[in-house]
Amino acid sequence: MVLFIILAFVKAVQSQTGYIPREGDLLFQVAGDTEFSDAIANATAVSDSVKFVHVAMVVLDSEVPHVIEAVDGKGVISTPLEDFLSSSHKMNGKPGVVAMRVNMDFPVSDAVSRAKSHLGEDYDWSFMPDNGKMYCSELIYESYRNADGTPIFTARPMNFRDSSGNIPDFWVNLFNKMNQPVPEGVLGTNPHDMSKDPVLLEVYRFFMP
Repeated sequence: MVLFIILAFVKAVQSQTGYIPREGDLLFQVAGDTEFSDAIANATAVSDSVKFVHVAMVVLDSEVPHVIEAVDGKGVISTPLEDFLSSSHKMNGKPGVVAMRVNMDFPVSDAVSRAKSHLGEDYDWSFMPDNGKMYCSELIYESYRNADGTPIFTARPMNFRDSSGNIPDFWVNLFNKMNQPVPEGVLGTNPHDMSKDPVLLEVYRFFMP
């Protein structure tokens, strides 16, 4: 019965959007109109017309397909796929979302299980590794690890500077409140760089650029 409901919902999504959800797919959201979104976009995608600021993983083993995501103010949560799409920033009236799929032989069920194991963890405002908290691309990075523990995605020195080379007040104020230095140069990930990783293949774009 559950499988029938899942298939029915998948077909409904396909009929409405053209996208066929597959477990383990990554959904990248474009920048919206928030200070946090702007701060991420300005630091990670300065020269790109489409700037990705959030990423989530599709999960299909519940009655209604969900995404698992790390959200500021909420932590690692499970969100109905339909809600995720409807709440996304709109581009030409469509969800500002691009679906990508790991283009290699990988046990996706393992990645999904790892993502689920982080449900309930706090959002990682410090953007530091191995602290029991998660930001969105960190969740995906940690979930997509090989059996030997090596990640399939590439971590790079993090950048918090805008196109002029300055660290915006948003980041300065945030880390001052936590009594922490801005982790400029610390290895990490961001949705925009992750979307360009060669292990991913774009399978659907909900909007026309």
